[in-house]
Amino acid sequence: MTISREVGRYIPYLRRFSRALTGSREGGDAYALATLETLVADQKNGGGNGARIIEDPKIALYRLLLDIWAAAPINAQPEPGGSSDIESGARRKLDAISLRPRIAFLLNALEGFAVDEVARTLDVSTKEASALIEAANKEISDQIATDVLIIEDEPLIALDLREVVEELGHKVVSIARTHREAVSVIRQSRPGLILADIQLADGSSGLEAVNEILGEFSTPVIFITAYPERFLLGEAPEPAFLIAKPFAVDALKAVISQALFFDKKSKPSSRS
Repeated sequence: MTISREVGRYIPYLRRFSRALTGSREGGDAYALATLETLVADQKNGGGNGARIIEDPKIALYRLLLDIWAAAPINAQPEPGGSSDIESGARRKLDAISLRPRIAFLLNALEGFAVDEVARTLDVSTKEASALIEAANKEISDQIATDVLIIEDEPLIALDLREVVEELGHKVVSIARTHREAVSVIRQSRPGLILADIQLADGSSGLEAVNEILGEFSTPVIFITAYPERFLLGEAPEPAFLIAKPFAVDALKAVISQALFFDKKSKPSSRS
């Protein structure tokens, strides 16, 4: 099998991971593209990434993406107050350190990496990888609770989502089955997080419903679909946070944590 075919089957999942890692579709796709461009250039120049791809394509591809993410702030937002490049770089390094448990957890829970695969991807021991995943679990359990709106027309899935959300300490304000119900709930109570099916009971698109909702106020959204590959093509509009049906509990926990983490970072802290 050629390198392009080896890599090709992982590209949608690399986009999913990169979007969850960066908190945005645009930033995530930029890093995924930079990873592929680096791989092509490296292959032309006879670099070592090509050999690593052939040996273990999944591990090598994710390692390369993480190397690029750590080195190059693609689509980085300027810091409030115009902080210097040195200050921004130092802050980015601190963010990278604090995100290591989250990266390990995302690899394990969202991407299905075994602990030894997480260890090889992050270049740490298996024991260290397990400790990082456990640290992320603790951080998730300590996360500040928020109100959650679930937009889901399948009753059993909606109940499963409610159970996971409440287990994490959040409050489900409502379960909406249609576009109209979702917009009505939003106008009554403004949730801190939305979990939305992409295909709703009234035949409307969950993406369209959420776009209308986000026209009124900003809140993080996680989309849930039985066909995630259709929304990981790098074509707008596509979601930043995506969970596949049937969903894995740990994957949902990981993505909820990431969505709330980036929402908190995007909001300026109150100062006396």
